[in-house]
Amino acid sequence: MRSNATLRRLTEGMPALGVVCTTGSSLVAQSLSQAGFDFVLVDCQHGAWELNEAMDAFAKISLGPATPMARVHRNDFYDIGRLLDRGALGIVVPMVNTRAEAEAAAFAMRYPPRGGRSMGAFSVDYYEAPNYVRWADDQVFLAVQIETATGLENVDEIMAVEGVDGCWIGPNDLAATMGLDLSEAGDRRRHEEAIMRVLAACRHAGKIPGIYGGDDPAYWIEKGFLFVTTTTDLVIIDRAMRDLVRRVRGE
Repeated sequence: MRSNATLRRLTEGMPALGVVCTTGSSLVAQSLSQAGFDFVLVDCQHGAWELNEAMDAFAKISLGPATPMARVHRNDFYDIGRLLDRGALGIVVPMVNTRAEAEAAAFAMRYPPRGGRSMGAFSVDYYEAPNYVRWADDQVFLAVQIETATGLENVDEIMAVEGVDGCWIGPNDLAATMGLDLSEAGDRRRHEEAIMRVLAACRHAGKIPGIYGGDDPAYWIEKGFLFVTTTTDLVIIDRAMRDLVRRVRGE
């Protein structure tokens, strides 16, 4: 029987490094798993994923060492359940701004009596769990996104919700909704202060702090974040190909 290795790392206080997969290609997702990331986040909010393509990606990610996770395209009971039923072991829910919204996400994640998830998982046999229902409730991971000024204002209430395991800060949306210009030193300072406020709320609630780390995930890991992603697969591919062309041409 398999387990969620990323969740185990996080609960032991060790950082987990992930990558955001947007291409809609399960083969790219499999390659990312083999590259050494702790988890691969299939981005169903901004990425080019259809539902059953995501299901194929979860299975292919599981061929490697990484944990299959997904960002759902909205905070919806059925959308969350359909990704879990297809094999996701982690769910990131965008734009969670209130305690009630966090409670709704938590309700969708786990089976009764811990939540309200509907029975019917069908693409999970490769986890080899004799009692998937009981197993899944201890293996799935829920991160809510704190990425607005409203979410920041309510962060303590949000992170106190039972069933919310952690967060994943969306720094770009957070800056936009706070009216910050990150080319300005003062606004960059306010931005980091806001991010560190979320980190403090996670620590106070005993939850796992996470963030989209972009080009410098190590910076945020050093600050104390644990559930951290680097940039997207498309950005990685683009940079690698441009670097290859420059080297071949001697530029």
